[in-house]
Amino acid sequence: MLAAIFLGGQVMIHLLRGRIHRRNTLDQMAAVGPDSLFIALLTAVFVGAVFTIQVAREFITFGAGNIVGGVLAVALTRELSPVLTAVILAGRVGSAFAAEIGTMRVTEQIDALLMLKTDPIDYLVIPRVLACCLMLPILTLLSLVTGMLGGLIIATNIYNLSETVFLDSARNFLGTWDIVSTMIKASCFGILIAVIGCSWGLTTTGGAKGVGQSTTTAVVTALLIIFISNFFLSWIMFQGTGSALLQGF
Repeated sequence: MLAAIFLGGQVMIHLLRGRIHRRNTLDQMAAVGPDSLFIALLTAVFVGAVFTIQVAREFITFGAGNIVGGVLAVALTRELSPVLTAVILAGRVGSAFAAEIGTMRVTEQIDALLMLKTDPIDYLVIPRVLACCLMLPILTLLSLVTGMLGGLIIATNIYNLSETVFLDSARNFLGTWDIVSTMIKASCFGILIAVIGCSWGLTTTGGAKGVGQSTTTAVVTALLIIFISNFFLSWIMFQGTGSALLQGF
């Protein structure tokens, strides 16, 4: 973990110096974004649908079916979309980073880069950090829209709620800060996933067995850090009493 913190500091210093390998960054953005899109959207559809099933049946019982869309929108925007998308990327992309760089480490390809006077942080780490930082917010917004679509399908077809009421409720509940906060969260999660995955890859030892251990540890560590950082980010962003429910009515 200390290695990841140290690597994060190095990444900040290198970014401030403007050392960005553009071609590698674009390649990593393609790997992080489009290649992860299907699984992220599929997850979002079912999460939105399941959440609506659990919420709608209770709210309709109490005569509050008109706020189902708003409650789903707030839950997806503030927590479910950024966290679940980050979890998916931690498993798919974070593990790939650790495995790729770990393999390069044990096969001495990183030593070859150093011999060629190529900094591994500039060439390997920074493109992955930038790719995750830029693509995860986009994936999160697309997951939010898809999750709302899944909830809308369930609400209108199973619980016979009005499509207009559902969407109006969502619009009334959501504020600008909710969208901004989910973008901030997603960017932070993206940076953490990339730094942790690259850090475990760079510190890999012990051949093929070491690569497997580094990959597993990178994913577990990234998931743990995502949940812990999500608590502190939510605590900072949403202090005090909320007004979303009042706006919804």
